[in-house]
Amino acid sequence: MSDLDYTKARRHLARRDPVLRDLMRAHGPCGLAARQHANPFKALVRAIVGQQLSAKAAATIFSRFELLFEPGSFPAPAQVVAVPDERLRGVGLSSQKLGYVRDLCRRIEEGQLPLDVLDRMDDEAVIETLTQVKGVGRWTAEMFLIFRLQRPDVLPVGDLGIVNAVKRAYRLRKTPSPDRLRRIGEAWRPYRSVACWYLWASLNNEPTKD
Repeated sequence: MSDLDYTKARRHLARRDPVLRDLMRAHGPCGLAARQHANPFKALVRAIVGQQLSAKAAATIFSRFELLFEPGSFPAPAQVVAVPDERLRGVGLSSQKLGYVRDLCRRIEEGQLPLDVLDRMDDEAVIETLTQVKGVGRWTAEMFLIFRLQRPDVLPVGDLGIVNAVKRAYRLRKTPSPDRLRRIGEAWRPYRSVACWYLWASLNNEPTKD
C-alpha cells in the first residue's frame, strides 16, 4: 500500500465506522508501512518467536537470536540450521519453537517453501502455503500477510489483541466471537488490516496469539 492508499483507507473507515474514526483521531497516521518486514524469512521467524508471548518478551528473545549471527544482516536458513540446539534454546527458544524454526529452514532449503513467489499469490493461497510449516497456523500466516506483504484486507479473528480491543472499543458486554468480529469487520472492507492496526494501537500492544 502507498501513502495515498493509507489516506484513502482512513477516509473510508472514518465514513463507515465512528468507533474507528475516534481511534484514528487518537492514534494518528497508520503505522503499518513502518512495521513492514522486508525479509520474508525474518518475518516468519519473528512470528514464530512471538507466538503466545507478550510483545516485550518476544522482542527480547528475537534480539538474542539475532545476536547469534553476524551483525547487520539477518541469517540465511542454512546459517540457522548450523547453530546447535543448545545455543538456540539458550536465547529463549522453547523446544517446540526450535522445532518449528528447524522445519521452516528445512522447507526453504529443500525448495518446498518458495518465499519469492508468495507476493504473487492471493491471501488464501499464501495462508495455505505457509500453514504447511510446523507451528505456522492461520494467525502467523495472517501476520505475514499484514506485516510482510502489506495486504490491506486481512482480519485475524483469532488474535487476542483484536478480540480485546473490539470488546473495549465497541463496549461489548461479552467477548466477541469470530463470527461477530467478522460481522463488525464487514464495515471495514476493503481495509480491514488498517482497522486492525488501530485496534492494536488502542491497546498499546502487538498481536501475540496463534
